[in-house]
Amino acid sequence: MTNNVTPLKRDNRAASSEAARSVIIEGKAVSKTYRTRDGDVPSLRPIDFEIADGEFVVVVGPSGCGKTTLLKMIAGLLPPSSGEIKIEGRVITKPHGDVGIVFQTSMLLPWRSVFKNVMMPVEVKRLPREKYEARAHALLKMVGLEGFENKYPWQLSGGMQQRASICRALVHDPKIVLMDEPFGALDAMTRERMNVELQRIQRETRKTVLLITHSIPEAVFLADRILVMTDRPGAIAAVYEVPLAKPRTLDMLADPAFVELSQTIRKHFNAQTGEL
Repeated sequence: MTNNVTPLKRDNRAASSEAARSVIIEGKAVSKTYRTRDGDVPSLRPIDFEIADGEFVVVVGPSGCGKTTLLKMIAGLLPPSSGEIKIEGRVITKPHGDVGIVFQTSMLLPWRSVFKNVMMPVEVKRLPREKYEARAHALLKMVGLEGFENKYPWQLSGGMQQRASICRALVHDPKIVLMDEPFGALDAMTRERMNVELQRIQRETRKTVLLITHSIPEAVFLADRILVMTDRPGAIAAVYEVPLAKPRTLDMLADPAFVELSQTIRKHFNAQTGEL
């Protein structure tokens, strides 16, 4: 990512490991302007960025700065106004099968069981049911929902519902998982537990993850790199490496390096709008 990059120091082993990974998502001069009856509304200024295969990147920024717009363009749900986004070298012009999406709320259909909710992408994409049924069961076991396959969403806690929605995003084995404030509706303690769970899931599945959040501690806890956005129209103010070893534990929230990075990122928003 090339816009005003502010890297933290890393050891040579970490740098070499990242260099060995191929770029899976690439954006060149990507911008977005919405056209309305009252005139053009710029959402995202031209930005350049790269995300490596298997990397966990978190985007933080003020409300309305274009974070969700960026996610939708990577998913192919919105076209950029300028520039282009590539997934493994292919220019994205429409929705594609290389992503799974997790939203702020679980978006589970209340009349379908947990298992049938997880299987929805398989049905929509008309994939071989027998093959992906086995994958769905394996995913539900991995996130601790074995035995809840026949329950309905209303019978689950909020955290359990989000775990089911993560399984749904992973069931068709996408290369990339896009997450838009996935834990924003949860209470603080459940959110912390889900952060630990998400870290484990990403480590075990080795998916490339792009996550949007308003929580700076959540960003520092989860990310390999943090992309900090400016106020609308959004641009990349800085990119920070997270020098904390993985897997991370909740005890790290008090680590001096964790606190220092969180404070550094917060200064961006205090200078801009006082948000976050």
